[in-house]
Amino acid sequence: MKLPKLIQGGMGVAISDWRLAKAVSSLGQLGVVSGTGISRVFASRLTDGDLSGNVRRALSNFALPEIVQTMIDRYYTPNGKSSTTPYKIPVSYSLKPPKFLDQVTALANYVEVFLAKEGHSGIVGINLLEKVQMPTLASLYGAMLAGVDVVLMGAGIPTQIAGILDKLSSHEPVSYRVDVRGAEKDDDYRIHFDPESIFPGISKLVGKLKRPKFLPIISSVVLAQALIKRSEGSVDGFIIEGPTAGGHNAPPRGAVNLNEKGEPIYGDKDVVDLEKMRQIGLPFWLAGGYGNPKQVQASLDAGAAGVQVGTAFSLCDESGMDPELKKRLLEKVRKEEAEVFTSPLVSPTGFPFKVAQLEGTLSEPELYEQRNRICDLGFLRILYKREDGKIGYRCASEPIDDYVKKGGVVEDTVNRSCLCNNLTATAGFPQVRKDGYVEQPIITSGDDLVSARQFLTEGKTSYSAEDVVRFLLGPFFKQGLQSGV
Repeated sequence: MKLPKLIQGGMGVAISDWRLAKAVSSLGQLGVVSGTGISRVFASRLTDGDLSGNVRRALSNFALPEIVQTMIDRYYTPNGKSSTTPYKIPVSYSLKPPKFLDQVTALANYVEVFLAKEGHSGIVGINLLEKVQMPTLASLYGAMLAGVDVVLMGAGIPTQIAGILDKLSSHEPVSYRVDVRGAEKDDDYRIHFDPESIFPGISKLVGKLKRPKFLPIISSVVLAQALIKRSEGSVDGFIIEGPTAGGHNAPPRGAVNLNEKGEPIYGDKDVVDLEKMRQIGLPFWLAGGYGNPKQVQASLDAGAAGVQVGTAFSLCDESGMDPELKKRLLEKVRKEEAEVFTSPLVSPTGFPFKVAQLEGTLSEPELYEQRNRICDLGFLRILYKREDGKIGYRCASEPIDDYVKKGGVVEDTVNRSCLCNNLTATAGFPQVRKDGYVEQPIITSGDDLVSARQFLTEGKTSYSAEDVVRFLLGPFFKQGLQSGV
């Protein structure tokens, strides 16, 4: 695989959707779909009537039409649901998920990658989070059935993924060790996935699958070295993400101190030694604040294969962000009024999380206070060992009494947001509650949000993914188109 100079960030729930990834991949770079929460998005697109027909067209190419029909029967609503009708959503994952849930998850990832790869010869990646462990096996398998070229994974230490990719390429049963709070040293808790059990006869129908390249997302040389040493299969490169990137950030190394705004302070310990990265001998890309041609060139000069850019793409025409939210945020960018706050509290994971400040979103405290806590998607739940030895599930954003009854401490619930529902709303699929409440969006962005103004020249109020690629790569752009990937 020819190494791309530009990787489009895997953002969202469905901000990096198939349209954005396809646009970037068609231009000779690495387009990336987000696999986070994609089962919810898949079901919601069908519930909205799949008016474009894209989801059903992708499903029509799946090898087992009878399973596809069960998805259509469960979720598809001709002409779409009404604005006051709740979305039909898949159940939350557990260590022993129902077969149908694994099928939904795999097909959701299959559809997203299939559509991103359709009609061109470029490469497509999928981004997953180590923090969201239980859907991972089904997600990887579904993406591989659609021919995904690269798997990117951060928010943890994904030592198991490379070996799992090796086995899934041959349709072998796999298991995934999950993190369990309070587990003993010798405890071994796993979620299992058997392709032939979930999709009977699939291996004979499709044959051996391509094993995608694996690029972990890291924040330190130590983590890169640990992954090479402990990985259960081959690692093909790294994405080095700095603390200015959007979404979840790695916590500062050492003691956590806050600035006057209440944001975590990062220092010299959080700067990655690129000379040591070069000595590892694998290609790497730099991420977090590299949305400028000079920074792209500086990265190449420093020995990087290129850069990963998210924020600039998150606001382009092809991104999956709700159009009205995108329009209003771009207007703040144009007026140089855009702000990003790195919250140490908003994410139930406990990781710092960047929030773009925009009226009518959960960045406003009064809107946060209006929401009744509920945890019905459960992607960010943690597993914990109960007193009876069984596994329980809890989330710091669920109802406070429920969280405390499950052994959590009330302090961990302060200002926690339901990112699962809020980010899904940002992509245009807000859940409607029985009492009429509509889930509100939350927008994440990198610190360089204001730099998106560089694409709004000559009175423009929007811009395309091609505008971003042309601007960032400059003389490399034409070369990339000619040589392909």
